[in-house]
Amino acid sequence: MENTQYWKETTFVAFDLETSGAYPIGDHICEIGAVKWQNGKIIDEFQTLIKPPVIMSDFIIGIHNITNEMVANAPSISDKIKDFHSFIQGAYLVAHHSPFDLGFLALEFERHKLPFPREKVFCSSVMSIKAIKGVENHKLQTLIQFLKIDGGQAHRGMDDAKACLEVLLHCFRSFDPEKNIQQLLDYQKINIQWSNFSIDTLIKKHSYGADIVTAIEERKDLELIYSGGSKPGKPRVLCPIGLVRNPNGDFLVAFEKNDGVKSEKTKRYYLNRVKDAALI
Repeated sequence: MENTQYWKETTFVAFDLETSGAYPIGDHICEIGAVKWQNGKIIDEFQTLIKPPVIMSDFIIGIHNITNEMVANAPSISDKIKDFHSFIQGAYLVAHHSPFDLGFLALEFERHKLPFPREKVFCSSVMSIKAIKGVENHKLQTLIQFLKIDGGQAHRGMDDAKACLEVLLHCFRSFDPEKNIQQLLDYQKINIQWSNFSIDTLIKKHSYGADIVTAIEERKDLELIYSGGSKPGKPRVLCPIGLVRNPNGDFLVAFEKNDGVKSEKTKRYYLNRVKDAALI
């Protein structure tokens, strides 16, 4: 159903997740930050640290500076996901590289039997590529400096959520200010809707889906037949690292094993080119 409401009259929630790793299956949320915008101003905020069920590595801590000590007494995702689900009701969500964040959130909504929001999602990164020219790249921290936004502390949930909101509003203002939500979604072109990030649907869609999910979660090897690459149609043994949820096609990230020796670099295996896969 199209939304012909003008964007200035619409409620938005800009949010950011910090996580224990790069992939929604096997890695976990460690912080949620979000701001709700309505009638030209921020009207509410949501922020919480989350205790992940794993110890975070020094590499990950070096990115967001959230230490294991900081989350030691934080609530679990089960304690907070329903509150966040309620916070976003009726709003259009936006995140910078939103498919990354939706991969994590959709998984948690399904785990906790919470229905997906009906509204499609904006990506401030995609919108900035269309609206902001003359910038070195469209990473959030680069845009913060280019647009002279008060970015606060980089890679922390609340500060990045506020910066993401400012980027999106800048993009909207650079277009025809009378555009409605549907026109802006059409301009974004990339169709970011919650159902595309459903793990349940992925498992039902692909006969091998459950094996891929299990291989990632339990760090088990996988025998996979792939239609591309150097060995099309032939079995290959993989050591899966994670699954990237992408509007242009989900792909598995894995090391390939030859004679039991793991490759030095990971490769991508797009699910729409996987012919079959099974746990070893």
